[in-house]
Parts: sequence; C-alpha cells; structure tokens
Amino acid sequence: MQKLPHLFHADPVSSVHLVPADRHAAWRIFCSQAGLWLIHGAGWWAVEEKETAQLVGNVGAFFREESTVMELGWNTYRAFWGQGFANEAAAAVLNHALEIRREPKVRALIASANASSLRVARRLGLTYEAETEIYGKAVGMYTRERGSSVV
Repeated sequence: MQKLPHLFHADPVSSVHLVPADRHAAWRIFCSQAGLWLIHGAGWWAVEEKETAQLVGNVGAFFREESTVMELGWNTYRAFWGQGFANEAAAAVLNHALEIRREPKVRALIASANASSLRVARRLGLTYEAETEIYGKAVGMYTRERGSSVV
C-alpha cells in the first residue's frame, strides 16, 4: 500500500524538524497546502520515483502568510532518504521559482540540526542570512537571489 502524503507529518522521525502533528493535524496541513495554489498560484508538488511512479516525498515553492519572499521546502519519506530525491526535486523547484516565476529572491527555513536539508540548501547555492523563528522553534533562514550563482 502506498504511503499517504499526510502521514509524513504524523511520523515522528520524518517530521522531527517540522511542527509536531498528530494524524488529524497532519491531514489538515496536507489539505490546506492545496489551497496555496488557489491563493498564490504556487504550492507543493508530489515527488515520484520515475521507474515506479511511487510517491517518495514532496517539494514546494510557496508563500507563508507573513512573507513576500517565496519559500522552498522539500521532504522525502524515510524509505527514500539518501537516494538524491530531495536534491533533484529541490533543484527543480528552485529553477521554477527563479527562472519560471522570476521571483527576485527565495528562502528556505531550516533547523540547525537538520543536516540533510542544510546539505541540500548548500548544493542549491542558498546562503545563511539570519536566524528566525517558526512555530516557536529557532531556524536559520537561507536565501538566494535570482541571478546569483552556486558557489
């Protein structure tokens, strides 16, 4: 049976760097992400394995309520960690944000303990800008401007 996307948020290992969510809250998060497309014309995509079409995670380019800077996000289900899906999907969504949508700047909010997402951000050319807070947790804000190159 294929893992449902909202279960990622309810998995305590997969969601350790996200907002804690029980199954019902995770379902609300998943469903509300669909509304981002209606409001901003941006949101989250499913990431599938090409050979099997199996869902392996999600990647997004979206706006938070209080921000005018497009945010990037990526995750993969535990069974697919370490296989490069996050790198490939995050690179595609970065290209979409900067080259297709022509956003002047993008950001990613990443917990300092989230080593794998920090590696993805470095590969994308995102650099640390400041510390901020999300849902009561301190996170780093990593940014990249359109036209800047990967170092």
